[in-house]
Amino acid sequence: MLRLHATPTPDTDALLTRAMSPDPQRIQAALHRYLSNPDCQLHTGEVAGQAVCAATLTVHGYDGTVRHIGTHSDHARQGHARALLHALMDTLHLHTLTADTDEDAADFYRRSGFSVHEIPSPWDRRRSRCTLTREG
Repeated sequence: MLRLHATPTPDTDALLTRAMSPDPQRIQAALHRYLSNPDCQLHTGEVAGQAVCAATLTVHGYDGTVRHIGTHSDHARQGHARALLHALMDTLHLHTLTADTDEDAADFYRRSGFSVHEIPSPWDRRRSRCTLTREG
């Protein structure tokens, strides 16, 4: 069972590296931003005492936006990231959770129950907006 932590663990950097450029300065800047901005949050999912996934998001009222999500390579494709996103919806009482992502991650969000729609991209890669809406 996935357990949530709202503070970084020693493994958070490594988990987020899987979702970001592996530039340590960029990761540290992002962590600082999430720890110092009240609208930004960082959550770690733990299974049997081990950090297996982490997500950073911004929250405004009942709406959240996923900025980064990463899963430990030994725990990939086991549903932990999906469980983390759904637990965040419940724990934070969110009505919607969105993520703008490239085509490589769109299937993950689709399998996790998000609706996926292509959006304009300033890059040479297709982009999608993925949205999970609370039922009822």
